[in-house]
Amino acid sequence: MYQQMIFVNLAVSDLDASKKFFTELGYTINPQFSDDNCASVVISDTIVAMLLTRQRYAEFTKKELVDATKTSEVLLCLSAESREKVDELCDKAIAAGGTSAGDPQDYGTMYGRSFDDLDGHTWEVMWMDPAAVQG
Repeated sequence: MYQQMIFVNLAVSDLDASKKFFTELGYTINPQFSDDNCASVVISDTIVAMLLTRQRYAEFTKKELVDATKTSEVLLCLSAESREKVDELCDKAIAAGGTSAGDPQDYGTMYGRSFDDLDGHTWEVMWMDPAAVQG
């Protein structure tokens, strides 16, 4: 069966700092699709974040680029296998230079936290109780 993938393209101000940030979260850079203007960050088999310098990103759109530290462009949400993994990833992000993007959200069967990366893009990390999802 075909597994559809998502490639999230994000404009970054400092490509090297962003690559370091995401590798400190435990993700890898795919050198086959990376160069001096972009980095392919492998989050999973089906999720890739393409970090593009602001100049390179601008080549793909006619729209004005936002400053994600001031304007919300998108909320990116990643699943986690447990509450502990939510905390682990968010704690790594903050230790790597990211900032907390709000208070933890605890709904019993759902738990999440969020962080902003070095360029202000907001990443949410969410765990849902598998028993609750199955009904």
